[in-house]
Amino acid sequence: MKPGRRRSYAQAPAVRGRLSYRPPGSVPIPRRGAPRCNRAVILHADSNTHHAMTTTTCLDSAIRLNRDTDGEPAPGAVTYTRRATLPDVPMAQTFDIDCTLDYEVGGPSDFVFQIHAHDGMDQRVLGESLLITPDLPRHVYADPGIGHRFLRLHVDGGPFTLRYQARVERTVQPLDPQAREVPIAELPDDLLHNLNPTRYCESDHLSQATQDLFGQLPRGLSRVQAIVDWIHRNIAYRIGASNATTTAREVLANRAGVCRDFAHLGVTFCRALNIPARLVVGYARFDEPPPDFHAMFEAYLGGRWVMFDATQMSPVDEMVRVATGRDAKDVAFATIYGPATLVSMAPLVTRLGHTA
Repeated sequence: MKPGRRRSYAQAPAVRGRLSYRPPGSVPIPRRGAPRCNRAVILHADSNTHHAMTTTTCLDSAIRLNRDTDGEPAPGAVTYTRRATLPDVPMAQTFDIDCTLDYEVGGPSDFVFQIHAHDGMDQRVLGESLLITPDLPRHVYADPGIGHRFLRLHVDGGPFTLRYQARVERTVQPLDPQAREVPIAELPDDLLHNLNPTRYCESDHLSQATQDLFGQLPRGLSRVQAIVDWIHRNIAYRIGASNATTTAREVLANRAGVCRDFAHLGVTFCRALNIPARLVVGYARFDEPPPDFHAMFEAYLGGRWVMFDATQMSPVDEMVRVATGRDAKDVAFATIYGPATLVSMAPLVTRLGHTA
């Protein structure tokens, strides 16, 4: 059983990717095994229209704001809630990343991966290597705004393996319990888009529900922590309960999801309170297999971004960032144009030590 969550397994769909994006009309990735977090972003322009309309019409009546005990932690389970907090000093930690992805490609396909550890913000890449078998031409470029990196590959067909290894140092800034919410008038220009609703975070539709739940709470870090605690208590972590197109609004209505859904709901609640928020994905340590990428969210408080994890399945201070974006469509570890099957994946992270 995963620490802090009652895990249950609904029937998973036959086709599902993992934190991967497939353009409309392309061939989906067949799923093998049950991933910890169903974080696929697979869009089919024609087939989803009717479904989206039907779910929208019933969501308002389905949203329940009373507590749902299905999301309660399992008795005696351990949750990761400890954070470095003032007056603690910043702490540098070192991690080894070893990520292997195996694909079977059925025809000419183009891949855009986001698997490189972010070199910036509170992280420093001390060394890294990339091995692709068979050897293929590759191109790596960085996002001009945030700086996370993309790997582009073209594969004509057949199997290929990608292995990325890195040693990363992350310096954790301790939380300030008194961190305030920054008024919109004082926000930097480049953060304003993190207030807006997006495809998976419909903060406009959940504005009233958010006000009912959190509108009267004291503003600041404590209010965002209240959001995290509410999601942890009221949303059941259930593999197979959501799919590639599930939005925060649907997660709130269904009261179940996986890490991507927990993070989307946190982002949505924050934006509905005029707190800039964004999704973060990366390498995280879990106490139980299988290894997987993990999704958390960040809120802008006290003049800086602060990371939160409503699943409480992995230590927040040990997350190694890969990508940051408005929602899941910005942070997919793989965007694929063509027929390809993900055969296996092992995004492993090992903590080596820390220094104050």
